[in-house]
Amino acid sequence: MKLFQCQACGNILYFENRTCQRCGHRLAYLPETGTLSALEPLGGHDWRPLTLPERPSRFCVNAAYDACNWLVPPGSSEEFCLACRHNGTIPNVSDPSQLQGWRQIENAKHRLFYTLLRWNLPLRTRSEDPTHGLVFHFLSDPPAAGPKVMTGHDDGVITIALVEADDAEREKRRRAMGEPYRTLMGHFRHEIGHHYWDLLVRDGGVLDACRAMFGDDSQDYEDALKRHYAGGTPPDWQDHYVSAYATTHPWEDFAETWAHYLHIVDTLEMASAFGMQVRPLLDSSGALAARVGFDPYEADSIQQVVDAWLPFVFAINSVNRAMGQADLYPFVLAPPVIAKLGFIHDLVHRRL
Repeated sequence: MKLFQCQACGNILYFENRTCQRCGHRLAYLPETGTLSALEPLGGHDWRPLTLPERPSRFCVNAAYDACNWLVPPGSSEEFCLACRHNGTIPNVSDPSQLQGWRQIENAKHRLFYTLLRWNLPLRTRSEDPTHGLVFHFLSDPPAAGPKVMTGHDDGVITIALVEADDAEREKRRRAMGEPYRTLMGHFRHEIGHHYWDLLVRDGGVLDACRAMFGDDSQDYEDALKRHYAGGTPPDWQDHYVSAYATTHPWEDFAETWAHYLHIVDTLEMASAFGMQVRPLLDSSGALAARVGFDPYEADSIQQVVDAWLPFVFAINSVNRAMGQADLYPFVLAPPVIAKLGFIHDLVHRRL
């Protein structure tokens, strides 16, 4: 993700900021230009972005719940921004705990849409494409005993369990499932991977190439899940897969690899925005030196991305350990995994 700056006072901003804490200007994200802008009120519901004063606009209606800080594109008749127009079901906003959980979910979802818009990936709503359009349902568990809401994807319909916004519950599930990493951001990036498998692989004419890389997805998915949970992962899984869950089925391998590609690219862009570079004094070979002097979203090759990522993440993991925290990125990128990341890289850049 980029680094944003207040146009009124020069203050450095977070993507989620609603107000500049230095000068007090209200802030909004303009998705069509990829900028976070200070605003001037025009009266009524209209605001003038300082970055584009000739393009006044209004906030997404979800800004009223402090769940969105995006503007609707100028001239649009939509009530919702480019991200929120894909919402199908939201939590009960009259319940403070559900409202807070939804706000956290929206923060992660809007970061996802930052990425999807950067790559100009297809984003059709369910009304635009009733068969494969993208829609999100953010659901809470029923109050009575019964089946819990499961996070997942089904032909463009992505369900996120509201309970995943509870840090304690999410950590409990992470530990119970033996996962090294479980976040809302991870859920969104994984589930959207399934959606783009449908659009870019199955419907994009590259199914055979994908099967050559990830395996035959025609094998029964439910049987594969049962085998995974009954027998566990192969002992050498780290030599071939980015995560243990990726071993379940080729669809999950693809979605996990897709998610990790998004993790890596977006994190590297932020590192680049801060001018971070890695050059350990003890490494005379230069093998652990890296400077992100390129736009990771426009990288020429996966090798360019990986060559910057590995030294950077080794350094950040070491910093986390110095603070007694878990690794930021507790995964191994073996050569076959890098090849799979390369497939995703070529796919999002339309090079397949």
